[in-house]
Parts: sequence; structure tokens; C-alpha cells
Amino acid sequence: MKNLLTLKKYFAVYKVKLFWGFIFIVLSNAGSLYIPLLIKNAINDLQKTTVVYGVLFHYALLIVLTSLFAGFFRFMIRQKIIVVSREIEYDLRHDFWKHIQLLPLRYFQNNSTGNVMAHATNDINAVRMFIGPAVMYSIDTAISLLIIIPILISLNLSLTIYALLPLPFLAYAAYRVGKLIHKKFTLIQEKFSELTTMAQENYAGIRVVKSYVREESETNLFKVLSSDYVKRNMEMIKIQAFIMPILFLITGLSLIIVVWLGGIKVIQHEMNLGQIAAFIVYLGELIWPMIAFGWVTNIIQQAEASMKRLNKIFAEPYEINDCFETDYSIKEINGKVTFRNVSFRYGENLPYILKNVDLEIEQGQTIAVMGYTGSGKTSFINLIPRMYDVTDGEVLIDDVNIKNIPLEVLRTNIGLVQQESFLFSDTILNNISYGLRDIDKNKVQEVSRIAHFDKDVESFPSGYDTIMGERGITLSGGQKQRASLARSLAIDPRIIILDDSFSAVDTNTEEAILKNLKEFMKNRTSIIISHRISTVKDADTIIVLSGGIIAEKGTHEELIKLEGIYADLHYKQLLEKELEELN
Repeated sequence: MKNLLTLKKYFAVYKVKLFWGFIFIVLSNAGSLYIPLLIKNAINDLQKTTVVYGVLFHYALLIVLTSLFAGFFRFMIRQKIIVVSREIEYDLRHDFWKHIQLLPLRYFQNNSTGNVMAHATNDINAVRMFIGPAVMYSIDTAISLLIIIPILISLNLSLTIYALLPLPFLAYAAYRVGKLIHKKFTLIQEKFSELTTMAQENYAGIRVVKSYVREESETNLFKVLSSDYVKRNMEMIKIQAFIMPILFLITGLSLIIVVWLGGIKVIQHEMNLGQIAAFIVYLGELIWPMIAFGWVTNIIQQAEASMKRLNKIFAEPYEINDCFETDYSIKEINGKVTFRNVSFRYGENLPYILKNVDLEIEQGQTIAVMGYTGSGKTSFINLIPRMYDVTDGEVLIDDVNIKNIPLEVLRTNIGLVQQESFLFSDTILNNISYGLRDIDKNKVQEVSRIAHFDKDVESFPSGYDTIMGERGITLSGGQKQRASLARSLAIDPRIIILDDSFSAVDTNTEEAILKNLKEFMKNRTSIIISHRISTVKDADTIIVLSGGIIAEKGTHEELIKLEGIYADLHYKQLLEKELEELN
């Protein structure tokens, strides 16, 4: 139960509603448990009178009115406690979503999307079942026992003791089964995460699946995972199926004891017929609480397993966020970027990607970053918007450590366009306006023109209202890159970072985009990563990364004369171009 105790902050918010739910449970039980006393009195009175119909009508009316009273408050219980469970589910899901959004990229690199989705669906629903039905029936069962047992004792002490003798066996059985269910449900949720992950990856990579004709293979693999999931569920169902017959057996033994010993007591005139009838009805009223006890045990164990998984995520640190050193007086940035002895690695046991990098980029300057694959180019630019924090050294903007700049201010002033463009399944207008507070169609059209994307949009049936498929699947690679560029320009950034974001467009389109960008980027800082010399040759400064260090630095002409890595890349691309022209 230690994991479920973390829910107390949610219960505290709705304590008034839960209190009234508790009151309604008491009133409902008071009504329903008064009915056996009416039955006892009715039987005894019928034995004393000849006016049978009048007595029957009197007690029947009382029983109906009492049932209506109990039923009304039973309805009110659900209106309070079950509704609260849905409200807490909403709060928990919201907190989970907010927490996931604030986690660093490192977390998503180490955890699959399907696994996160499984937490957001199955696990939260299992916890809600504890908050609603489990809490409601636990309180209901406790109150029923507190009311019924004293009444049974008042009717006959010795018979009550005999009737309750089997109940400790019930508690032990529930405890043992509960431990097994907790273990089995944890395994089920883990397998569900695997299933969800596979489904998500297949949907996202459906083009790859079809390209390699792997439909049948993927179907067979999914069938294996599904069979394993079903097998684990069946193992838990067998345990659950075992506990219900045990509950009925134990409660049935109690009923047999009462009928046998109670009958003897009636014959010996130690109890009257009304008392034994009421005793049997009250014992019957105990059957559901006992069954509910076993059912609630299942729910609690499942919820405990799910809450443990959720708490593991909630315990994940944000790593990158505002802190006590954050200067909230900073409302904007100008664009000067400084790397001061920066080193970076993705984990303590992993090698350094960047080593002792020193670099100063003045406001309005255009700097290009080149290097062979794996030289650290993307890691370099990811440090500027704090997608990751430096391992050693510091990154400054306008001579202020970026850790002291509010994260929202930092990122809303940096336009990052990545090679792998991601677009939402929404309209083109909404995708390009994603970073804006309010949609401005004129601005969207202007940045689309700069990104050389406006003509493409005009050719679509609904223009900017055209809905793109998931991840922009209806667009070509080049169109997706240009749409992403437009989205970054729309936020009017002071620093724009292009991470090989023209790789899918032809050289003529690239030249047109760079020409448009030259005017837009006046007085703004530009950082361009590219494999094409044609993209970076006009930059104010070009740096070449190799082995995590700045191996070369200068203008295009200076680096050609240096005859190093940059010159090697340049000559190879010239050769490729000549071969293409010959073909």
C-alpha cells in the first residue's frame, strides 16, 4: 500500500465530497440494515395476531419506504465517491502528462513511446478503480461489519461466535491471493507496454514495413506477444476465479452453522422465529461485504502495482528547468552566443562528445558547423536551447549563463529546425502557427514565402487549411523541411539554428531559401549545420568539428587554403558534382 499512499494529496483536495460520501454510506447502511429488524418484528407480530393482512401491509410499507431511503443514499454515494474518482483520475492524468512534458530528452531516448502510452492508459485506469470502487466498497464493508456484528451479538452471542468462525480463513485467503495478483498484474502491465510499443512503432513505420514486405512477419511477432499477454492474463484470471468460490464456500459454511445451531436454539426456545430469521438475513447481508472484500483486494493489488510504475516516472527528475539562480527579469535576448570551455557527454560512463570547446558568436553573425558523421555537430547545437545541459564549462547568451535565463524566454527566442522534421496531424496553418500565442495567417504566409513553401501550399486543395497526415506523411521530405523552417521563423527568433534542414531539398530551392533568409536574418544570429559546402560557403565563420573539438575555423577561402577536413569535403563534393554532370 505504500505506493498508493502517494495519492493522499489528491484525496485531500476532495475531502469534503469524500466526507459526504462517507455520511451517505452510513445512512444507506442504516436504512438497508434496518430492514431485517422489520422482518423480525413482522414475523413475531404475525404469530401474535389474527389480523394478518393489516400487519403485512404495515410492515411491507415500512420495508418499501426504508428501501427507498437506503436506495436514495446509495445513489448519492456514487454521485460523490465515484464522481470524485473520475475527478482524481483527471488530476492524476493531467499531472502525469505535465510531468512527461517536462522530462528531458534523455528520458525519451531511454524509454519507448509505447511504454509511456501504457502508463497513461492502463495504469491510470487501474489506479482509478482503487480510488472509486475500492474505496467505496472498503468503507461500505467496514460500516456494514461495524453495524451488523453488534446486532448479531445482541440477538445471540454464542451463535454469532460460531457464525464468524470461518471469517479468519477468508482474511488469510484474501491476503495470499492478493500477493499473487500483485505479482501477476505487474507482469501483465509490462507485457502490455511491449504490445503498445510494437503497435506504435508499426503504425509510425508502416512505410518501412511495406517497403520490406514484412507485414506477415510483423503480424506473427504481434501474435506471439499477444499470446504471451493472454497467457499472463489467464494466469491471473485463474487466481481471481479461485477466490470467488472460496468466498462463497466460507460464507456458505457460516450460513449452514446458523441454520443448524439456530434451529436447535429455536427448538430449545433460546431464540424465537423472528430472531433467527433476522439473524439469517443479517448474515446474508454480510455475504456481499465478504465478497466485496475479495474483489477489493484484487483491485488494490492491481492499483498498487500500477501506482508503483507511475511513481517510478514521477520520480524521474526534470534535470533541465528553472532554478533559484534563474533571473526572471530577463524578458528577451539579443543573440550573442559564447561557448566557454564546454565539454559534453550523454552519461557518466559514456565518452565525451564535445571536449573543451571555446567559441564566440556575435549577434547578427552567421556561423556554419561542419564535420564528418559523429563529430558532435547536433550535440553542439542542442546545448544552446538547453535540450541538454553541458557536462563541464558553460554556454552564455548575451554574456549570461543560459542556466540563469528563464527556459521559456530562452526557447521562444531560438528557432531550431532539425533534419528529421516532425509535423502534427493537423492543418498546415496550425502546424506553422504552433509556436505562436495566436494564429496570424498573414505572418504564416510571409514565413512560408521565406521558406519557399508558399507555392506548394497554394497547390493543395484547401491551401493552408489542408490537413496533413500523421507526422506530415502526405508531404514530401523537402516540403516537411520547409514547413518546419516556416514554423521556426514564425516565432520571430533572435537565434535560428538549422540542423542539416535542407538535406531533402534540391540545390536550386536551397539557394532560393538562403537568399530569402539572408534578408530575414539581419541582426539575428544564425547557426547552420550542413553537409553541403554550397550551404555554408557564405557564412561569416565556418567551424569544423572532429573528435569533439574545433579542428578548423575560418572563412570558406581560409579553410580551402588550410587543406584540411573542410578542403577534403569540398573537393569530394566537387568531384561528385562533376560525375553527376557527366552522367
